[in-house]
Amino acid sequence: MNEAKNIFHKPKKMKNLLLAMLLFSGIALNSCKKEFDIVISDGEAVSLSVSDADLILNQKTSGSTALSFNWTRGSNKKTGSSISYTLEIDQSGNNFSTSLAFDMGKGVFEQSFTGKNLNDLIVETWGIAAGSAIAMEARVVALISNETVEDDVSDAISLSITTYEPVSKTLYFMGNAAPNGWDASKATPMIPDPDDPTTFTFQGDLNPGQLKFITVLGTFLPSYQKGEDENSLLYNTDNSQPTVNFEISEQGKYNITMNLVDLTISIDLVEGPGYEVLYIFGSATPGGWDIENALEMLPNPDNLFKFNFDGVLSPGEFKIAVNKDPDLGQDMFMRDPDDSSKVYLHKGGDPDDSNWGVSEENIHSIELNLSNYTISIEPTKLYIIGSATPVGWNISDAIELEQDPAEWYIWRYEGPLIEGEFKFPVNRQFDWAQDMYMKDPNDPSKMYRHKGGEEDDEKWVFTEADAGNYLLKLNIIDLTIDIHKQ
Repeated sequence: MNEAKNIFHKPKKMKNLLLAMLLFSGIALNSCKKEFDIVISDGEAVSLSVSDADLILNQKTSGSTALSFNWTRGSNKKTGSSISYTLEIDQSGNNFSTSLAFDMGKGVFEQSFTGKNLNDLIVETWGIAAGSAIAMEARVVALISNETVEDDVSDAISLSITTYEPVSKTLYFMGNAAPNGWDASKATPMIPDPDDPTTFTFQGDLNPGQLKFITVLGTFLPSYQKGEDENSLLYNTDNSQPTVNFEISEQGKYNITMNLVDLTISIDLVEGPGYEVLYIFGSATPGGWDIENALEMLPNPDNLFKFNFDGVLSPGEFKIAVNKDPDLGQDMFMRDPDDSSKVYLHKGGDPDDSNWGVSEENIHSIELNLSNYTISIEPTKLYIIGSATPVGWNISDAIELEQDPAEWYIWRYEGPLIEGEFKFPVNRQFDWAQDMYMKDPNDPSKMYRHKGGEEDDEKWVFTEADAGNYLLKLNIIDLTIDIHKQ
């Protein structure tokens, strides 16, 4: 809005300035008999600039801004009409006949692209092989909202952009050192770094033996093998290539970090957080302040410094103890009085006592991170996923269910279902290790809460004849589901 105001104020100021000049000219003419030429500027033609004309894209930084276009205001050619802008990008030599056109609207003078967006646009629009360099050109069109004058078009600028070939979005490991052995269909998932999709990590228990890394569950290729040394990787796409697995010499807790672009790996034996289980108790929990009935918080198998709890909390307070000693003289994790998202370790016997509060009854997900002493407390959400749903098995697109505002334990899905299967995860966690509500194998109108990491996998199954629009109503207290075809 500020830009628009400046645009419309400027002619008014110019008008006042011209009026003042005319008055001054009249005085001068009367006194000196001189003539003055009044020149009204037509404005500068629109021009385009770019942040980098020779760009090499990198998947490691694909989420960051890679390229920015900026353009000037241009001229409305003395019409007083508004100007809107269109940015066009095309492969060089096409004369913008196959261009991508971005309608930028009015008062906008820049457009930026992340590395991923730009890479995807180039590969998908012009069919350029990933990892290739492409000559491109761009221009901006200033569209004047007055049909009596021609639109303004900037000079085209030339670009050279080198794309990248994305590495796998998934990574797993197997072997006799791994939790699930050599079964490729049960290989252990590694977690992608949210800031760098080419980096994957794992933290957990390993046994003495060998490790092999694969990209797809159930298949041995493609894989990542040991390279020239313990910290390098070799990408393997067929059985004729060398196969050297990584060796784990002793049982223990390990951190594994891999980068699939740099082809690097580190496997480090680490100490755990010092606790195998923590205990949440207080008036907000079903057991109240009776610590012997405290609820367990268990470590995340992918990060042993993170302890998790999912369960019903009621209006009240709670804190987290390191054991269930009834004298309450043990150490406890308590709320930082200045920041409820942080914790501190209360020393047993000290008088300090700072609790967390719960305002509404609901199922809550709590994660305590002992690597940075932070805590997150969120009401649980519920999603539907599966081949019977519009999103298939893409967990990142799982459809969020609607929670009844009056009865928090009732959740609803209303929409299409087709032939296939479905179940209900509590989050969109990529590694599929989250809790889920699954079909009771003895009664499809009932369900149970599957614990993340367990092998059970019960789903509701629809046939082709079942396809249609449905209203699903889940009761997570009674563990019932009402499936109603509309």
